[in-house]
Amino acid sequence: MLVGIILGGLAVVLGAFGAHGLKTLVGPEAIETFDTGVKYQMYHALLFLILGTMKQLPESQKKLVFFLLALGVVLFSFSIYLLALNGLFEYDFKRIGLITPVGGTLMIFGWCVFGYRSYKYYG
Repeated sequence: MLVGIILGGLAVVLGAFGAHGLKTLVGPEAIETFDTGVKYQMYHALLFLILGTMKQLPESQKKLVFFLLALGVVLFSFSIYLLALNGLFEYDFKRIGLITPVGGTLMIFGWCVFGYRSYKYYG
């Protein structure tokens, strides 16, 4: 649950920054890209809260789901933030562009494992 709370709060802060602070720094396309990272981060923050409060699924079955989703969110959302802000730094963050789909794939696997394990214990 703590990870969900931290990611959720951080998503609110980053969302406000993206909506207000970025207007003079980057173009509309970069703001839209940044917002995509915020949305996915918040969706998964909420999922972490659900996962953390689920009593029906044993803790041992939650660990892999948590790991896949947490790593996926970090790789996906945070690489998107860096790519959206690329023009503000000397380093070319486009070099890390392959990290984004890896993060997305980990999130997809996390959802699949969560679905399978939930069905196994509920079904």
